[in-house]
Amino acid sequence: MQVARVTLHKPSGRLHSITQEDVAREVGVSRTLVSFAFRGAPGVSDETKQAIFDAAKLLGYRHNAAAADLARKRPSTVGLFLLDLSNEVYVDIFSGVREALSPMKKRLILSVSHSRGSVDEGSVGSLIEARVGVVIAATLLEPDAHVQELARNVPLVNVTRRVEGVDSVYSNNIAGAQAATEHLLRLGHTRIAHVTGPTHEGHEERRQTYEKVMREAGLVPQVVFAHDYTHEAARQVSDQLFGALDRPTAVFAHNDEIALGVRESAYVHGLEVPRDLSLVGYDNSRTARLHGIDLTSVDLHALELGRTAGITALERLTNPTHPVIEHMLEPRLVVRSSTAAP
Repeated sequence: MQVARVTLHKPSGRLHSITQEDVAREVGVSRTLVSFAFRGAPGVSDETKQAIFDAAKLLGYRHNAAAADLARKRPSTVGLFLLDLSNEVYVDIFSGVREALSPMKKRLILSVSHSRGSVDEGSVGSLIEARVGVVIAATLLEPDAHVQELARNVPLVNVTRRVEGVDSVYSNNIAGAQAATEHLLRLGHTRIAHVTGPTHEGHEERRQTYEKVMREAGLVPQVVFAHDYTHEAARQVSDQLFGALDRPTAVFAHNDEIALGVRESAYVHGLEVPRDLSLVGYDNSRTARLHGIDLTSVDLHALELGRTAGITALERLTNPTHPVIEHMLEPRLVVRSSTAAP
């Protein structure tokens, strides 16, 4: 179907929201054809589509994808919750999700926790209120029972941890923490501390694995808890480590952010990495790879986690009754110059 170009005049004094009916009237086509154009459905010529988009722009029409989803009874929007956008891991997860969704032309609505390292139900709730078809959540600090309840209200892809009965995309934390701790033991360290954040169900595998490996080696674990998972919080609590006479000669940190806080505290106490302190992080963030930082770290493949979560969300949108989907990635210890023999 071909439609001649028309000269458009933006109406003035309108008191109602611009609708697809208004756009159709300006172009001289049916509202159905306008709907097809915005949905990318076949059967609309390029010339007609351009005329519709030009009219919509001039009139100030904004396509309501959520309403369109309701009309079609087939949601196409994906919501993404990120715990902490200042942490590079979540930036990489976001990039991976976007990479997976872009070819399928799915809308992505982003919601970020308002408080770093703490539970924020409102941020996830805003995605549900936006009537998204599926929520990708990285990372929920809620107990398993709360995550399972959330999954009963909206299709959910849980990222960075496994929850029974919920679509989950995560890295093998047990293997990663074991590799980190055993690396320090092989170097000859016996006073190895672990600095982590507050205890949350489903986020204790790294600490528990560290403790297990230390006890199996006949050593006493030393765990220090920060009030959140940021480098600022880690810097504050690390002072108690380095002020003692029997200070640790090595630290395994829950993530790279915490490792950087530990490094700052060590510097204040006159300790040099790795001469006086070996340091291992977790995430293999871009900062860890910088020259001058060169942090030994466990790579949990954040970009791949995001990409896999996006693919899983697409699978769930296509087939809502599909059995629970689980993907576990195997981490890799990347050894750099922040670790050495004591």
